[in-house]
Amino acid sequence: MSSPWPTGGGNDIWVPTGGYGFVRCGGVGEQFSLGGDVVPMPINAFVGTRGTIKDCPCFNIGRDVNSLRNAIVGLGTNEKVIIEILTHRSNWQRQLICKDYKGTCGRELIDDLKGDTSGDFQTVIIALMTPPAVFDAKELKRAMEGPGTNENVLIEILASRTNQQLREIRDAYQGEYKSDLAKDIAEETSGDLRRALLILLEARRDENCQGVDERLFKTDAQALFKAGEKRLGTDEIKFMEVLCLRSPSQLQMTFDEYKVITNKTIEESIISEMSGDLKRLMLSLVQCSKSAPAYFADRIHKSVKGLGTDEHTLSRILVSRSEMDLLDIQDEYMKAYGKSLYSTIEDETSGDYRTTLLSICEKGN
Repeated sequence: MSSPWPTGGGNDIWVPTGGYGFVRCGGVGEQFSLGGDVVPMPINAFVGTRGTIKDCPCFNIGRDVNSLRNAIVGLGTNEKVIIEILTHRSNWQRQLICKDYKGTCGRELIDDLKGDTSGDFQTVIIALMTPPAVFDAKELKRAMEGPGTNENVLIEILASRTNQQLREIRDAYQGEYKSDLAKDIAEETSGDLRRALLILLEARRDENCQGVDERLFKTDAQALFKAGEKRLGTDEIKFMEVLCLRSPSQLQMTFDEYKVITNKTIEESIISEMSGDLKRLMLSLVQCSKSAPAYFADRIHKSVKGLGTDEHTLSRILVSRSEMDLLDIQDEYMKAYGKSLYSTIEDETSGDYRTTLLSICEKGN
């Protein structure tokens, strides 16, 4: 099970941890030693090979639970211990900590963390403690709650996730809210944007990364030309069909052929032919098909440039990509903006929140 999205950097294809492995850790310095904790590693659609956070090889659940409890109880909170543990354990290891914490302490770890943290620091810590599919489901719900809908969040998540991730997000949403995600999105959006988002949510994209259908990319390029540049008005449905359902490798050949036919890039045509949220979604799909890390680097840059920082977007991207391709995102950020993501975070954030984000991306540039 591999992601169709190009990851850039040192890896062209994202390959998750597969099957069942074992972590045997008796303690620090006793990596994979006999007699340690033996824990089955689940297949995980949200784990890649270019993340900054990996499974801790000396993982000891009991030690982590005791350390976290000691950091939380009593006068004051030891934020340093909380950050050190939670940013150096993979998400599945954090879930094991949560389970053992409740069995040992009779309390929910997330509730204790919420009681002892606040603000942006609390937001990123709770995000780290949430299973990835549930986290995405909660972000989608948050984007649709209250007056108005945050279409940018819907676009970011649905345009960048793999078929398996989208299926897991749908299930997580149903489990969390006892509601159908497609139904809620249909109620909160309208027109062509709604149609395109629902196509993506069906998780029907071709994920064959190996071959390209030459006849199909030529047919698609001609169809896009006839749907846009060649006619008065735009046939948005044809653009949706191609951009939402073709594999990234197929799309790259289609875009090349399209430029030969029209002497324009696909981005130039989308900008001239479309507007508003649909234009943003189509451009996001094009960018993700070329390089998902470059797309997220751009999203991060937009979250920190200008007056004020969009901490929620910054936190969401760093946490959601921390086990997938954050190394590549940092490379793309440096390439595009001439400044490391690490130093940008140092400049744009503060306090325990900054310390947490820096720890998440500390292995990058």
